[in-house]
Amino acid sequence: MHILSLKKIGVIPFKTGLVAEGEDIVKLILSVIKKGRYKLRDGDVIAIADKILASSQGRMIDYSRIKLSTEATFFSEKYGLEPGFVQVVLNESEKIYGGVPRAILSLHDGIIIANAGVDHKNAPEGKAAVWPKNPDIIANKIRMEIEEIVNKKIGIIIVDSRVDPMRKGTVGIAIGSSGIMPVIDCRGKDDLYGKKLKITFINVIDDLASMAHLAMGETTEKVPIVLIRNSPVIMSSSATSEEAKISEEECLFMRSLKEYFCSDYAEKTEK
Repeated sequence: MHILSLKKIGVIPFKTGLVAEGEDIVKLILSVIKKGRYKLRDGDVIAIADKILASSQGRMIDYSRIKLSTEATFFSEKYGLEPGFVQVVLNESEKIYGGVPRAILSLHDGIIIANAGVDHKNAPEGKAAVWPKNPDIIANKIRMEIEEIVNKKIGIIIVDSRVDPMRKGTVGIAIGSSGIMPVIDCRGKDDLYGKKLKITFINVIDDLASMAHLAMGETTEKVPIVLIRNSPVIMSSSATSEEAKISEEECLFMRSLKEYFCSDYAEKTEK
């Protein structure tokens, strides 16, 4: 492992056409980078939108043909979503927590996210894109293939968008990664006044995903590939995005909300 020195970080977006089922994503990445007259360097991070992986892997589900459960009908009526779409969300979810109109808060692959990452947006009419299975494995496969071709050490992140508690709008999240340490542990280090940090980590992959997400956009941009250069990442061939996940008991939001609703916190703290 080595740490890159902090220089001027570059965020370089690459446009593509619509990605077809079976399309080779590695060839696509190398093609657009070459077309843009760039060459990959050691320490570069390539961000890939999850939608092009869904397209290439045939993970666009026709939800009008899916068999419905009673739960799908219930949640469909409650949150104003198409019943078939809700069924896909339920199929992809480990837990359902609740929701708001057009969005169900769910747990998928250890990540709390709207609609289990299932998305109508940037999918054909009547179809929904779902996350790739085993995104870390896919990210690692892509990284190793590219490194074999270009003989450089790079990182890969697979990017989707999410919403944060009590904040409007979407930000990026890395649902898979390879080649870089996902978090930096700052505990025990000094702050500006010499005090030791006690709980602070930097979530590197989600910070990078947010940078890429801003360049990718959410509508008609057609920018599913972003090259991030000179970011202060720690390169690692063995690290995965799993290291960025924590349990509900460790999570500030989930544990606090459980305490709030399962005790007399509400009565004591509401004003």
